[in-house]
Amino acid sequence: MDKVDTWKRKGSEQIADCRVFKVRRDKNEREKDGKETDFYVIEAADWTNVIGLDPSGKLVMIEQYRPGTEEIILELPGGLIDEGEAPLEAAKRELEEETGLSSSEWKLIGTSNPNPANQNNTIYHYVALDCEKTTEPSLDPNESVVTRLVEVREAEKLIRDGKIRHSLVVA
Repeated sequence: MDKVDTWKRKGSEQIADCRVFKVRRDKNEREKDGKETDFYVIEAADWTNVIGLDPSGKLVMIEQYRPGTEEIILELPGGLIDEGEAPLEAAKRELEEETGLSSSEWKLIGTSNPNPANQNNTIYHYVALDCEKTTEPSLDPNESVVTRLVEVREAEKLIRDGKIRHSLVVA
């Protein structure tokens, strides 16, 4: 095979609305031979995460309970980008809401797709330098977050030891 097969979407229907994401069923036809199949796509808002460093160079991380795995996870601050909000503004908002920290020096270091097999969204990865406490965290009613400062050189060990396992944080 010299060329990857492509599929043309012939129709879609929403089959679930789960507040933070929707699920749609796409009717597709393979372009080379007309074979039909359904693909299921999770429509989710774009996300952002923040690699924050405090003035001493420590990595800003948070611990919070995640219902999907029913455990407390060590991860980077971040979250959903609100409709109409720029990714950088969402990153600044999430860092401040979750940690009470802010920064005046931001850099977009890349984007990735959380799971292109069945999700349509993008995550924006930012670095924020010299993060300093400027306010108290402002959490959503169902959030409980604790800020942790981690030596950067320890992050790789925390990944190897399974202490950091959130795939978007590892990436």
